[in-house]
Amino acid sequence: MSDSTIGLILLLVAGVMNASFTLPMKYTRRWAWENTWLIWTIFALLVLPPLVTFATIPQLRSVYDDVGPGLVLTVAAFGAGWGVAQVFFGLAVEAIGIALAFSLILGIGAAVGSLIPLIRLHPDKIFSAGGIGVLAGVALVIIGVSICAVAGRRREAALGGAASSAQPSMARGLIFSVFSGLGSALVNFGLAFGGPVLASAQKFGARPEWAPNAVWLPLMVAGAVPNLVYCVYLMKKNKTAARYAASGTSIYWFYAFLMAVFWFGSTLLYGVSAGKLGSWGPILGWPLFMSLIVITASFHGVRTGEWENTGKQPLRIQLAGVGVLVLAVFVLAASSRWV
Repeated sequence: MSDSTIGLILLLVAGVMNASFTLPMKYTRRWAWENTWLIWTIFALLVLPPLVTFATIPQLRSVYDDVGPGLVLTVAAFGAGWGVAQVFFGLAVEAIGIALAFSLILGIGAAVGSLIPLIRLHPDKIFSAGGIGVLAGVALVIIGVSICAVAGRRREAALGGAASSAQPSMARGLIFSVFSGLGSALVNFGLAFGGPVLASAQKFGARPEWAPNAVWLPLMVAGAVPNLVYCVYLMKKNKTAARYAASGTSIYWFYAFLMAVFWFGSTLLYGVSAGKLGSWGPILGWPLFMSLIVITASFHGVRTGEWENTGKQPLRIQLAGVGVLVLAVFVLAASSRWV
């Protein structure tokens, strides 16, 4: 089995894991969103990344000394920007609903996260067979998530949710979605432009598939800061800190840990799969990853009854969007053989 095939299989697993990581939140209803998200942040961004990185990257300090503080700080800045984007994601969901916000943010993130590395790292290959394949695949991703966004708007309007709220809230939510989408791409920038960190990690004895962990550590730790600040702010504002002591919620800590394992596990697999796809890994892998997340999330939505009582039209539109995303997956997978 070729490396590219292995990479595509790992991407499929990563997309399923990432789209599924919030499912345990359905069982933490006595906690507010900020309660669960704070514990998830601690596990996913502050506990698991150091444990995994120190276990897989020999001589980590030498790796960072080798590449210099400038690049490490740049990677950390990408992480901090991504953390701020997570805050905007929460605000966007509050304004326009999760279905519309989710689709818009992933669509913007997929396009920016793939095209900027393509332009910066392979400007001479943009109009090659592989480059055109990536452009076509990204265009299909944007079309697919846009169709899903329309479906989400129809669904929430049918349910009388956030999508039917006042126009100022909609405009504000769209602005938040744009900022969040742009910021979500910064995770991929850390991997795409952190190539010297990966090379140094391998020079000091790290296995190639684990080298991305040297990037994930500063990126995730920096990304934790805005998430922690926002969650603490919400708990003070909403007076929800006391919910940690509520009876019957001790199992919630395990659910938050399970969320962290799924989310960070998907990130690890994305890093490994990008390496299997070669120098174009972050360019091809990122829109594939985003597409698989939306496809899987759509499946979960249907399975858990999120489209019940909304009529046939919204679900048909959603399935059409998913069909376009499936086509995008095939185009991007084929592009991996042309680069």
